[in-house]
Amino acid sequence: MIAQDIIIRPIITEKSMMGAVDKKYTFEVAKSANKIEIAKACEELFKVKVAKVNTVSVRGKFRRQGQNNGGYTKSWKKAIVTLTQDSKSIEFFEGMM
Repeated sequence: MIAQDIIIRPIITEKSMMGAVDKKYTFEVAKSANKIEIAKACEELFKVKVAKVNTVSVRGKFRRQGQNNGGYTKSWKKAIVTLTQDSKSIEFFEGMM
């Protein structure tokens, strides 16, 4: 897989923005990606140095729409990427804070 296939999108929430101050960035990643692949993809895409990666599998939530009995949203994988202290920050998140 190439780096664009591994990192799907950034997660923009209040909690993830608080982590960006400490150089912790949150992304939705491919379900099949492991921590090593996620770290290499971040280093390649954003030209930064990754210290560690934490992953969380987020299960789909039950949702109803109208009169039907409902269904589940898709399950996905979240990665919290911590950069090294001497690494530069990711510019995309700088405009958000």
